[in-house]
Amino acid sequence: MLHTMSTTVDPSSERSAAEVNEEIRALWHRSGGTLSGEQREEYQRLVLEWAAAAPHPVKAA
Repeated sequence: MLHTMSTTVDPSSERSAAEVNEEIRALWHRSGGTLSGEQREEYQRLVLEWAAAAPHPVKAA
């Protein structure tokens, strides 16, 4: 079975990358290291939210 990740992130989310990272860590802790299908979907959503909230490095000219 092939799973695809959604590329949409809830734009109303204003949590910091650190806050989202804590939720990701908590999810892994609760799961015991093995994510169910529903947890995997939540993880994918959280990773996208984290990436959107993470500071992006500025490239030198």
